[in-house]
Amino acid sequence: MPVDVTEQLPPEELLAQFRQRYEGILQQNKELAQTIKQNETQALKLLGAIETLEYLNPPEVEEEKSPEGESPEGTQES
Repeated sequence: MPVDVTEQLPPEELLAQFRQRYEGILQQNKELAQTIKQNETQALKLLGAIETLEYLNPPEVEEEKSPEGESPEGTQES
């Protein structure tokens, strides 16, 4: 499909603008990649801290209590 758009700027100026935008996008991608790496590192540290605390302070597990008068197997006690 041909595009019926006529440019108002000379090709040299368009090329310069496109290159400038391209370089800006590349720089932004580098910065975002660095931020992602930093976040991943921080997340791994936090996960390690969470696992350590859970290991050292396990949550209390409530034992299941059977109704009075019944043994754990469900038979009547004598």
